[in-house]
Amino acid sequence: MARGDSVIVADNFFTGSKENLIQHFGNPRFELIRHDVVEPILLEVDQIYHLACPASPLCYMYYVRDATLIRGTRFHKTNVMGTLNMPGLAKRVGARFLLTSTSEVYGDPLQHPQAETYWGNVNLIGIRSCYDEGKCTAETLTMDYHRGLNIEVRIARIFNTYGPRMCIDDGHVVSNFVAQARVVYSYLSQVLSNSLTNFRCHVIMQALRKEPLTVYGDGKQTRSFQYVSDLFGGAGGGLDEVDGREHLGPFNLGNPGEFTMLELAEVVQETIDHNAQIEFRPNTEDDPHKRKPDITKAKELLGWEPRVSLREGLPLMVFDF
Repeated sequence: MARGDSVIVADNFFTGSKENLIQHFGNPRFELIRHDVVEPILLEVDQIYHLACPASPLCYMYYVRDATLIRGTRFHKTNVMGTLNMPGLAKRVGARFLLTSTSEVYGDPLQHPQAETYWGNVNLIGIRSCYDEGKCTAETLTMDYHRGLNIEVRIARIFNTYGPRMCIDDGHVVSNFVAQARVVYSYLSQVLSNSLTNFRCHVIMQALRKEPLTVYGDGKQTRSFQYVSDLFGGAGGGLDEVDGREHLGPFNLGNPGEFTMLELAEVVQETIDHNAQIEFRPNTEDDPHKRKPDITKAKELLGWEPRVSLREGLPLMVFDF
């Protein structure tokens, strides 16, 4: 919008919130539609960014709404039906199409770091497979639309990303750690400013509990964390600047800085709360042992690489919480 584009956002708010978009409501170039991509939609657009699908590990197991248990089928519907509908729309209106896939297509990788040529090591029937294999299917459908109907497409494989306006209890390790380490500060600052408009009751509960940082397993599993502003440059540039007829992707978009979960907890202690305690719990099923992107392809073809370090990004996220 800053460069003059008009933007239409379609969201069913399964995990998001209108509050995240409120700063754009008065902009004449912005339009918000409550819509689930599982259902077809007719729009006139030039570019389509297919971002839909909850990425929270908690949602892999279940999601409770109105006493109804919604399991992994929601992931499959979004990734399969949504990725049938969105390229179909691109075909009808002649739009470019970007699929945001995930590093989870690599599963528990046997290659390290992971390059786009690696085919992965995914448990097809595990508790996480609804997301992992759902995104694999979405990539397959995207390429089928390109080969069969000549749609101009790009595929971005996004690694762990964090930043402002994340749901504080979505199960991602960064938001968990930041929330657990900083809830007392958040509670006091909100009360003292007498501004509770955007304050969530579960933050107050965590503040009262003073929860330790939760590390699953032995804490030696590794992840790479990129700040959300870095991701925008890679995903946006992939659709705007690269010749999609020659370079479709997939492109790994992530920060190659690698941390064990224990190291991440120590960084949180160092940058946010020196008094935060660490608590170990049994590891979750099919949790990948290592995760680090090889971003050579994105560097060479997109001219992209992340700039914000973890120690720089975490304090920015704390301020939002």
